[in-house]
Amino acid sequence: MPVPAERTHVKGSADAVSNPRLLAAHLVVAVLQQGNSLNRVLAAQLGEVTDPRQRALAQKLVYGTLRWYHRLEAVLAQLLGKPMKSRDRDLHALLLVGLYQLLVMEAPAHAAVSETVQATRALGKEWARGLVNGVLRNALRRGEALLAQADAEPVARWSHPRWWLQRVQQDWPQHWQEVMRADNCQPPMTLRVNLRQGSRERYLARLAAEGLQARPLPDSATALQLATPSAVDKLPGFFSGAVSVQDAAAQLCAPLLELHSGQRVLDACAAPGGKTGHILESAQLDAVLALDSDARRLEKVAENLSRLQLYAECVCADAGAPDTWWDGRTFERILLDAPCSASGVVRRHPDIKILRRDEDVEQLARQQLRLLEALWPLLSSGGILLYVTCSVFSQENGEVIRGFLRRHADARTAPIEAHWGLAQAGGRQLLPGEHGMDGFYFARLVKN
Repeated sequence: MPVPAERTHVKGSADAVSNPRLLAAHLVVAVLQQGNSLNRVLAAQLGEVTDPRQRALAQKLVYGTLRWYHRLEAVLAQLLGKPMKSRDRDLHALLLVGLYQLLVMEAPAHAAVSETVQATRALGKEWARGLVNGVLRNALRRGEALLAQADAEPVARWSHPRWWLQRVQQDWPQHWQEVMRADNCQPPMTLRVNLRQGSRERYLARLAAEGLQARPLPDSATALQLATPSAVDKLPGFFSGAVSVQDAAAQLCAPLLELHSGQRVLDACAAPGGKTGHILESAQLDAVLALDSDARRLEKVAENLSRLQLYAECVCADAGAPDTWWDGRTFERILLDAPCSASGVVRRHPDIKILRRDEDVEQLARQQLRLLEALWPLLSSGGILLYVTCSVFSQENGEVIRGFLRRHADARTAPIEAHWGLAQAGGRQLLPGEHGMDGFYFARLVKN
């Protein structure tokens, strides 16, 4: 589960709302300079854009610019010669957005240049029109040479921070290039069919009747991948709970829990509730407790369950402090979708490559182990605790599980036999992009 950032409003204007390039630049500044989560600032800003085409373009521009930030920054450094002043960070971001259009999107050159130049007026920086025009036209002329020079440096070539690149190379020496490429791809939109309301085949037919193409994914009995993304209000039965949007990797959790009727289940870090919903869809359970320490995100769990017409007890509390919320009754199943670096889902959240720091990984690993230690006494004898992260860093995955097993003689790992992922000493690792899925780690712990 990614670690959420605090919400901060992006400084903008009516001009930004009507100009998708300027809005994208404001959002880039909010991430690069203010350290905000892209999800949060998007929710705050895109809702003000009434034209769906402008909204879609702004979103595409900001996602793409952040995804390729390190490469674009290396190109821009060549074109500028010297860094821009800190008071012009909005202009700097606008230039990155312009370069993304020309060098990655391959947008029509005239429109990309002229519209980006026009955005300087809304910034109140008429003096910069010539600068922006010159930089972008220079990029058009010298694009291939600029990219070749930038790509001599691995950070720019793979568009990842150096520490991140080194970790992946160390952890996955045979696969690191595949991981880098997958991280920079636009992810597919995957659905989870609610089998309580009908089969996957039946829902596939409902999609086809609406002109939406999709294909079933072999690794999950509930997953359908759309040929092209769709707004949720276009998905038949979405608001009545027939289907949810969820990556296929996340859909592997509920089956790995081996759920049966009558069990008590704890979803220890439940927000935003996708896995909680899937757990409830999978079996007639005795009780499900959905726990999260973030009250706002816990509200999202309740909203999702309401849409699915399902119920779980939702409690706002720290999973690592059971004495504040546990009633003493053990659980047959516990899902610990632990807070992590989210290094396996950066294709969906490219701002993570910018916001995350190397030292965060060690801090997160300590938190993950703290949660495991706190929750283990709550598991029934013979029960299963499924430890999950959306990370590809071994320090958060296998190393955490090995450390836990050394201290607990009553714990063992149950092998995960599957056609997906790579077998690890403590569990199984999905690398980003495999079978179209996000990067996830799974370890199934059984109490002797």
